[in-house]
Amino acid sequence: MKALIFAAGLGTRLRPLTESKPKALVLVNNKPMLEWVILRLIQFDIKEIIINVHHFADQIIDFVNSKNRFGIKIEISHEKELLDTGGGLKKAAWFFEGEKELLIHNADILSDIDLKKMYIQHLEQKADATLAIRKRKTNRYLLFNSSHQLRGWRSIKEKQTLWAAEPEINVTERSFCGIHIFSTKLLQKLNSQDAFPIIPEYLRLAGQNKIMGFDTSAFNWLDLGKKENIDEVLKIFPTNYFLQIESVIKK
Repeated sequence: MKALIFAAGLGTRLRPLTESKPKALVLVNNKPMLEWVILRLIQFDIKEIIINVHHFADQIIDFVNSKNRFGIKIEISHEKELLDTGGGLKKAAWFFEGEKELLIHNADILSDIDLKKMYIQHLEQKADATLAIRKRKTNRYLLFNSSHQLRGWRSIKEKQTLWAAEPEINVTERSFCGIHIFSTKLLQKLNSQDAFPIIPEYLRLAGQNKIMGFDTSAFNWLDLGKKENIDEVLKIFPTNYFLQIESVIKK
């Protein structure tokens, strides 16, 4: 399976750190967060990755080249205009020609989620997409039924709920973790616009497609897009976690 890393964001929540560098190159335990994600993907035997870039794009390109592309195939999808997550996926679609599934991973997510287990569930459930989710307090939730199938979306701040089909009573609120497995057959069903977010597309597609959730509550997870969370990394992830990830490049 090939992977797409979203690294084009402006990193506004990390200012002033991102005033001179892209969010993906902000250091986390002495390495750019992008490097940890790439090494994690290699750890799960992913050898072909495409990275979307925009904000300080040249810095990311130079960094990847300085690492000899980590010994795997890494391509760049350069967005002159920000295309958001949905548009970014569409622009990079050429990279996945001939593939049945792809893994999508935000550059600012650190976790020990078992990606192999997530992929196996995706295949066993014959899902069209599988989203890593967890119980976590946030302003926006995805709504899943008892079969862990996406049925709706809820904004607490805006007091708004949207449904994939008919409203349902027995749903569970879960937050999205920025990691998902996407079946390439959905690519032709995506929004025709150039720039758009992927989550509303999942909700739209969930009416007639199988969009599933993968529960990550048993794993550690952290959104590195917030400065306060970067300061918490070593409190959540033990030193051995980083040593194991680093070891994959030394094999």
